[in-house]
Amino acid sequence: MEKTEDNGNRRGRWAPLANLSIVARAIERAQKRSANLPGVVVVHARYGSGKSMALSYCHNEFEGFYLECQSHFSRKTFVQMVLKEMDIKPARTVGEMMEQVAEQLDKSTRPLILDDVHRITNKNVLGLVLDLHQSARTTIVLAGDDRFPETLRAYDEQLYSRVLVWQPVPLTSADDARKLAAFYVPGVHVDDDLLAHFREKTRNNARLICINLDHVRDYCQRQNVRKIDLDAWGKREIYTGDAPERKAA
Repeated sequence: MEKTEDNGNRRGRWAPLANLSIVARAIERAQKRSANLPGVVVVHARYGSGKSMALSYCHNEFEGFYLECQSHFSRKTFVQMVLKEMDIKPARTVGEMMEQVAEQLDKSTRPLILDDVHRITNKNVLGLVLDLHQSARTTIVLAGDDRFPETLRAYDEQLYSRVLVWQPVPLTSADDARKLAAFYVPGVHVDDDLLAHFREKTRNNARLICINLDHVRDYCQRQNVRKIDLDAWGKREIYTGDAPERKAA
């Protein structure tokens, strides 16, 4: 378990999963690249894999500028939100604001981390990302769903061609599940057979495993137990993320 405080007085806590170090190494590679190489890192993963948690960790680790993209972003909204993250008062025009962002990225050499880029429906926004990469020559991290590499290629071939590192985020391993159990159910030994059951039922989805572990924590607190396995868990409900079937009238 790690605990970190960033410059914005926001506190983050992460279980030390493999995806944290994997994404961090990808960003570090871009940060240390030769001057003539492109600096775009693409992180892509299935929903619930822990991608955003890994990016949050890297946001603190590299003191990056972080923005969670939204589907309604226009060119102007996008640049304004980046400047808000940088704590810089926006200029009047998009062009002037772009100069502000590029100057800050170039001066600070801090990476720009954009999460959920697949949600951007305005293709012109990605054109701004390309402009920033060309102007500041800094590291830009683009994160999206598991189909994001295909989406990026369809949206902007030029930006696609400037990717230095393609980094998929792995699904939850047995070792990751044990670390999640130690993080979410401290002081209780959760047996590997129960963790394996959670992984199977959730299709190795980290988010869903965490929800089930929170149920385990609640049960163990109420029952005052310090060890639990699959037999002890019995036929209790496993949260799979699927909506319950509607019962017949």
